[in-house]
Amino acid sequence: MSALAPPRALAPDLWVVYRNFGWLGLDIGGCMTIVRLADGGLLLHSPVAADDATFAAVDALGAVRHLVAPSKAHHLHVGDWARRYPDAAVWGAPGLEKKRSDLRFTGRLGAEPPAAWGPGFATHVLDGVPGFREVAFLHAPSRTLVLADHLFRFDGAAPLPTCLMARLIGAYERAAFVDVPLPGTWLVHDRAALRASIDHVLGWDFDRIVCAHASVVETGGREALRAAYRWLKAPG
Repeated sequence: MSALAPPRALAPDLWVVYRNFGWLGLDIGGCMTIVRLADGGLLLHSPVAADDATFAAVDALGAVRHLVAPSKAHHLHVGDWARRYPDAAVWGAPGLEKKRSDLRFTGRLGAEPPAAWGPGFATHVLDGVPGFREVAFLHAPSRTLVLADHLFRFDGAAPLPTCLMARLIGAYERAAFVDVPLPGTWLVHDRAALRASIDHVLGWDFDRIVCAHASVVETGGREALRAAYRWLKAPG
């Protein structure tokens, strides 16, 4: 998760960019997903902190045309990218327009992806966790699901303190939702609604999962997501 790591290709027209990101004294990393659209333009999901080298590396891939803030928690650096690319459309999760009134949003993400993105996408609002109000994102051509905070997975590439935290929450070398140790105590307000949302996403055709604060689940993504949310079926 080096501050200078260049975009890493995962599949044709799909890259990730990692940058350091601090949370509760830990570096949990931040991952931006880049998709090249059918028209050649770029869509940036969960923009990360950037410097001139980062902007130059992205520019080498294509013209930035869409910026996506996929949840009420993933918006910190959208303004920096919007200032760098003033002609780019800015898409936000439901309710984010109230939290970030300083940003000029083109539209709100919802049950259908914006037509301006072209073919090959699906979106779905993940209900039951109002603090996130996250929108799941599918890039169908690469069979990749992109999430923000609804899944964590760390491995030995993360700093040691982060790995220790990951072991405590069950997210070391396996995918997990951050609420697993204490289900429903502070993030999940409606378990049935969240279960329905996860089941909807499990109906999509994906194999890879990219998470905003985790290592990529390269294969077996559907099984990993199903296992991470198995606790939702427990009573209580």
